Amino acid sequence: MPDNSYTNAAKNGPVKSPVTAPIKTVPVLTVPENASPELVEKAKNTAFAWQLSFDGNISRGLVLMQSEAHLALKQLDEPKVGEVLVDFASDALTFRRLHGGGKKEAVAKAVGLKGQSDWRVLDATAGLGRDAFVLASLGCNVDMIERSPVVAALLADGLERAQHSAELSAWLPVRMRLHHGIAIDLMANWCNEPANLAPDVVYLDPMFPHRKKSAAVKKEMRLFQQLLGPDEDADGLLAPALALAKKRVVVKRPAGAPFLAQQKPHIEMQGKANRFDVYLIN
Repeated sequence: MPDNSYTNAAKNGPVKSPVTAPIKTVPVLTVPENASPELVEKAKNTAFAWQLSFDGNISRGLVLMQSEAHLALKQLDEPKVGEVLVDFASDALTFRRLHGGGKKEAVAKAVGLKGQSDWRVLDATAGLGRDAFVLASLGCNVDMIERSPVVAALLADGLERAQHSAELSAWLPVRMRLHHGIAIDLMANWCNEPANLAPDVVYLDPMFPHRKKSAAVKKEMRLFQQLLGPDEDADGLLAPALALAKKRVVVKRPAGAPFLAQQKPHIEMQGKANRFDVYLIN
């Protein structure tokens, strides 16, 4: 279990780095038409917390939509694309948690959870937090780093709503912690913060150019590519990760993608769509 210095970003505000990475598109935070004054105030507070712009009357473009139910990334010009949000209680993640294979799941094997129950994992490229959620559900204490304020806001919203879930509230808030900042910088200074213990595993899943045309890619990766683009500085993540991790560094890559920083791993775990490159720490 995490120590008493744990800070839940959704409850107490984001754990921020002084440096914010540039992103391709900075969406405006908005609300649905005829939103209540309370919802407008909530949206304004969210925008202020993440240093985003608020516009209650926007009708076009990529936006962060604050509804009564959740915060979501949405392209108003293309309603068929749907919205992207963080929902740790979704049917898909619930099924994966209950029936996805547990410690036999590929990500759990790559992290090395066999025989382990409470490893500390630093997910330095959190994204929507799905792999972090799976690892937390298996007993890991997971710190998540996300440099985009937009994606970090989505994660914080998902964490906050998970506190009110009957199935998640007892364990998720104490196993998942969000940090907003540049992963390379935060990893280099990780142990300088009293609340940050050295992780057993550093997990990396940098954005990679996607070329497939599946429905999932059209919905989520299309909006993410519009928002962020690929992680062009991804190679720089490996060295600080290797310096920080106590046991191993795990890099998730698309099948056929080059090794991160052109450095061959000790173990390659091949899957149909993805590959896990495992770097063992001596």
